[in-house]
Amino acid sequence: MSTTVRSFRLDELATLLGAELRGDPACVVGGLATLDDAVSGQLSFFANPRYLDSLRNTQASAVLVAQEHADNAPCSALVMSNPYLGYATVSQYFERRGAFNAGIAHGVQIDPSAKVSESAQLCANVVVGAESVIGKDVYLGPNTVVGARCQIDEGVRINANVTLYDDIKVGAHSLIHSGAVIGADGFGFAPDNGKWVKISQLGGVSIGENVEVGAGTTIDRGALADTVIADGVKLDNQIQIAHNVIIGEDSAIAGCTAVAGSTKIGARCTVAGGAGITGHLDIADGTHITAMSLVTKSVTKAGAYSSGTGLMPHKQWKRSVVRFRQLDELAKRLKSLEEKLDRSKG
Repeated sequence: MSTTVRSFRLDELATLLGAELRGDPACVVGGLATLDDAVSGQLSFFANPRYLDSLRNTQASAVLVAQEHADNAPCSALVMSNPYLGYATVSQYFERRGAFNAGIAHGVQIDPSAKVSESAQLCANVVVGAESVIGKDVYLGPNTVVGARCQIDEGVRINANVTLYDDIKVGAHSLIHSGAVIGADGFGFAPDNGKWVKISQLGGVSIGENVEVGAGTTIDRGALADTVIADGVKLDNQIQIAHNVIIGEDSAIAGCTAVAGSTKIGARCTVAGGAGITGHLDIADGTHITAMSLVTKSVTKAGAYSSGTGLMPHKQWKRSVVRFRQLDELAKRLKSLEEKLDRSKG
């Protein structure tokens, strides 16, 4: 499978990005690199003031930069209000990806009742189950399994070794990375005299358009209704989404986060890495949860929220733990003193 290396004139990039070009419009760049690593023929970007010295000394042929820092660029500059967004956009132009070759590779197994678009690419050892529909320009990587009654819409890319259980919907132009498992049973059991009786998980998973699911991430199927990942959601690697969770549009969740069952996360939320969100909660639109936080109550108002304690020397941490355990007793003593003070005033 061949890859195509693209190059662009700066005036082409300026038009694509809506940027102001300062420098040679005929200069050609053929790749992206950091300010420190870039060489002639490459494009870089400046989005963090702490790297000002790197900007001044970069060997890049051109740099994406905001107006207030453009004079510090020793090379051609593509000036725009949000150079980091410019970098994100340009990175897609330079992405090296194997050529898309529609067709069905050796070893693919397709149930006779499934429908596969002629423009889809199914790589070696793909399995497609009964009554599933694979849309136009879909890419299914090697060893990917698509269960029964799945619907994979136009332009979806599913990389190698992904498993989609039965009754999974994936919206147009979504991306699922290797090792993801979509639609495994939710963790549902009823206690019975010290034993557990399994609750069959009868729902599915509905993934919207332009969603990205990271490597090794798991999204459980619903108990009755579907687990829902709305349009534009971005999920990092190794995230656990439990049954009947709903994640609103354009929310982003970083790696190693776990969301327990039936919690609803609103639109445009961010959850930093290693966070834990317990079940049956409602998280308001626009909420931001910082790293390693444990969320045990619903969040009704947008804003930034944190829990836990920051890193400190171990001996100090042990003393702090002792004091934390004393807080309840201290609160009771304080309340008793306040009551005595109120009585004395009376």
